[in-house]
Order: sequence, then structure tokens, then C-alpha cells
Amino acid sequence: MDEMTQLRELRADAPVPDRGALTPGRQRLTEAAASGRRARRLRADWRLAAVGAAAAITVAAVLGTQLGDAAAPSRSGPASTTGTLRLDSPAEVLNQAADALEKQPAGPEPRDDQWIYTRTAQRASQGDQNGASLGPATYDPDSWVPYDNSAAAEKGKDPDYRTARQVYRAANALPDDPARLLAEIRSFYPTGNTAEDPPEREAQHSFRAIGLMAEAYPVAPAALARIYRAMATIPGVRVTGHLVKDAAGREAIAITRKEDGSHEQREILIDPHDFGYAGQRFVVAEDYAQTLSDGKVERQTFRFEAGQVLTSEARTEAAVVDAKGEKP
Repeated sequence: MDEMTQLRELRADAPVPDRGALTPGRQRLTEAAASGRRARRLRADWRLAAVGAAAAITVAAVLGTQLGDAAAPSRSGPASTTGTLRLDSPAEVLNQAADALEKQPAGPEPRDDQWIYTRTAQRASQGDQNGASLGPATYDPDSWVPYDNSAAAEKGKDPDYRTARQVYRAANALPDDPARLLAEIRSFYPTGNTAEDPPEREAQHSFRAIGLMAEAYPVAPAALARIYRAMATIPGVRVTGHLVKDAAGREAIAITRKEDGSHEQREILIDPHDFGYAGQRFVVAEDYAQTLSDGKVERQTFRFEAGQVLTSEARTEAAVVDAKGEKP
């Protein structure tokens, strides 16, 4: 499902956050950054963070987090070791994950009349002039989407939206050769071609598109294995040298790539136990300061430190069910 649609529906009946609780500087930062958003980028991979922490602050407000709530540590610190898995080479990690996935049995493709059940958690930065810290986790309501959601795909305005059936079949048809696979995924999830949505460089396009396919559910284990092997070949891809925490507090492997022309990095999170997709994060990649003004008041500078998590999303449950409302 389009998570931005989920986000809008999440608290549709909730009261608007009290703006009196927001500092003037945070309001200006949010409003200034909002004017430069690219609509097509606001999708499941939380491209909100790519335009800076201001967008993440907006998400926090939409989710209804309270500024007075206790926040998690601002830096993504070590969680634990992963046994024999060494987290010093993205190729080693992703190829080992692929080896394990190839041994997993593949179930049948869902029927067109079945539904995809998912539940997700999100955390968003609550920033101010001194930096940013994560707000508390917020869980989406349970979601059910038809496996064959063709009607919604035809009517949808999000160019990155694909039905679960479309992604499942496209993933199964991907070639083994990493270069050909990446080319097909870029074609499946095209880049922009307008001034408002400019084209991405090839490596960034590949990492964004492959993240969209990896997060889809269901994806056959052998198909996900090919996706991981190709992911390891994308220029600029790295692995964090320790396990990180996802939005639900679970340990995860972070496969990362710094966003072109940005101070943030996109992270694809992988379950260290079964190597399935776990979630995504945007994290500050380097210390930086951003000075903004709304034109009406004095300019203010906001500072961010490498390692601060801007937005985080975790898929906590996913299953194929026979009817809307049914849970596994």
C-alpha cells in the first residue's frame, strides 16, 4: 500500500496538534522545507527525510506525537552482534542473506481474491535548533489490501504504486545478472523527468527502486535473493558495522547509501534472523547546519549530527489472508 496514503488516513479523525507547543523556529523550518518538496518523492521509502529534518518534523506532527513525550536516544547505537555474520562488507552480508533465502521453500502465488495484511510502526524526528531526537513509536491501524488491486493502481496518482501481484510477478521474472536486474527494476520504478521531479543518477535510482521492490509483500525467497545480490553491486552501498534498531525496537541489519546531494543516507533494514525485509530509515550521514527563514522573521540555524535518525518505519506483520479483516 502507498504508505503516504496510510499516513494521511492514520489520524484523519485526530485533532490537529497544538501549534502553541511548537517553537517558532521549528515552524519556520517545516514551512520553508515544505515549499521545496517533490510530490512524487513522498512515498513508502520516507523520502520526506531527503529534504531534511524539517519534513520529518512534519511527519511527527501528523502522527500526533507529543513534544513533551520522552524521546529515544538521537543516535543509532550498537544493538548486539549477529553471531557469525560479519557486518563489514555489504557484498558479504547481502550474498550470505541471499544464500539463506535460496534455501527457503517458496509458497504458491496468492490468489487474485486474497488480501495482503500488514501492520507497520513509525518513528519520526522531533527536531529543534540543537538537533533532533526520535519521538515515540506510532503503529498504523491494521491494513488489508487486495492482492490484485488493479482498480486502485489505475486510479492512483502515485507513479511508484504497483499492486502486490504486479511486484510479485515482476520480481519472479528478474534475471540473475545484477546489471540486467537493476536495469529492469529502474524501468519498473522510473525516475522523474520534470523540473519538479528531476531524474536521479543511476546509482541512486537503483537503490531507491530496489528498496521499493524489496519492501513489497509477498516476494518469493529466490526473487529476494536475486534482489539482494544485485543490491550489493550498486555504487556507494555500505553496511552499518553493528545492528541498529528499527521503529519497533527490533534489531536489524542496515544496508545504506548516502543520498546524492544530501546530508542524509537511506537505509534498507533486513531481519538478521531470516533475512527478510524489516523496514527503512533515513539517518543523518554527516554533521551539518541548515539556516532557514520564512521571510517574516530572523533567520535561524538548525544543527544535525551524523547518526541522528530522522525517520524510521518498520513492518511488524505481513501475511496473505482470505478476507479483509482476517488476521494470521
